[in-house]
Amino acid sequence: MTYIAYLDEFGHIGPYISRTDPKFKESPVFGLAGLILPATEVRSFGTWFFQRKQELLAWEIKRAEEHPATWEKKGAALYTLRNIKKYPEVRRMTNRVFNRIEKIGGRVFYVGTEKTHPIDEHDANRLYLSVLKEAIKRIDHFCHEDCDNGASFLLVLDEHDQRQALVTAAAQAMYNTDDPRRRLIEPPFQVESHRYQTLQAADWIAGLVGRLGACWAEPDQYADWEPFRTFFEARLNRASVRSGVRTGARARFDEQEVEQIVRALDE
Repeated sequence: MTYIAYLDEFGHIGPYISRTDPKFKESPVFGLAGLILPATEVRSFGTWFFQRKQELLAWEIKRAEEHPATWEKKGAALYTLRNIKKYPEVRRMTNRVFNRIEKIGGRVFYVGTEKTHPIDEHDANRLYLSVLKEAIKRIDHFCHEDCDNGASFLLVLDEHDQRQALVTAAAQAMYNTDDPRRRLIEPPFQVESHRYQTLQAADWIAGLVGRLGACWAEPDQYADWEPFRTFFEARLNRASVRSGVRTGARARFDEQEVEQIVRALDE
């Protein structure tokens, strides 16, 4: 069995102090989220999602005067507090996406962390690399340990300006002599999300996980976002595999290998 994992960013890559800080207030978490699909089901899922997207957002697509195949609605714009409370069809669509993924043998996946570094120590590229390596490790474990007879996977990401560092990180993870990621077939592919229905679906999932992650990391500051937990948390967790957002004392991933990659890129 070969899987293809489609992941997009959630939360915010920049530093964070508090929700009320005048400058550093975007999100207390950062991570990658999306879906893992059997390769044989990718085309059918993309078609299904394309059709459902047109049904849910017909008015917006018509107003945009763009071909619906390349028109996208960002998850952060879809999953606003107003939308999930006012429009039950958004909640129904979310459940349908999860149901469809599970029906065809796929899983939802997310991994992220609360941002705990002081502002003067925050390094966005290092943060992305550490989360990416954790995602590769977890999906590799899913393929190796959770799948009958084992499985392999490819990884598709939204375009990122640090492509060299990301490919280097993935290649080193694949061929690490101590603990190689043997189930990853090739380093990640980066594509333009507006041309891929599967990556648009991943972006919707990432938008939702970003809201939930903020609630998990800062429940007091994001108390008004409790409806996200009420409507989606249990269903997300049932559909997910090897997923989580580290908060508090557990927030930092092992950065030793990331440090080695950063040094190699600087040489």
